[in-house]
Amino acid sequence: MLGTYVLSSGYYDAYYRKAQQVRTLIRRDFDAAFEKVDAIVTPTSPTPAFRIGEKVDDPLAMYLSDIFTVTVNLAGLPGLSLPCGVTGSGLPIGLQIIGKPFDEETVLRLAAAIEPAVDFRSRRPRLPEQGPAASGR
Repeated sequence: MLGTYVLSSGYYDAYYRKAQQVRTLIRRDFDAAFEKVDAIVTPTSPTPAFRIGEKVDDPLAMYLSDIFTVTVNLAGLPGLSLPCGVTGSGLPIGLQIIGKPFDEETVLRLAAAIEPAVDFRSRRPRLPEQGPAASGR
């Protein structure tokens, strides 16, 4: 609803056009990188996953945990996140694979090659113990 208001109230140039210009710049940066590589592999987030409920009172920290995935979405590129390990305290770590436009096949093939190599199933974190009410028993 806010987007409709902004576009219909004469703010098109100030907001929407500027956002589209930024989006174009992001896409150009990715296009330049893809002239040299077939895919980009990055962390999914700047920190490992946080414990359930840990950041409930800190929405900014929760928002910033998505910072590495936002540009991929803005550029309209295929991306995939998969678990690749755990920290010493057992928190999962994510790996993001970014592909060229419309090249989902390469992203999926790369993920299929990485997944068995990191063997996350044997190292996945344990869930916290749950009482009978939480587990449905």
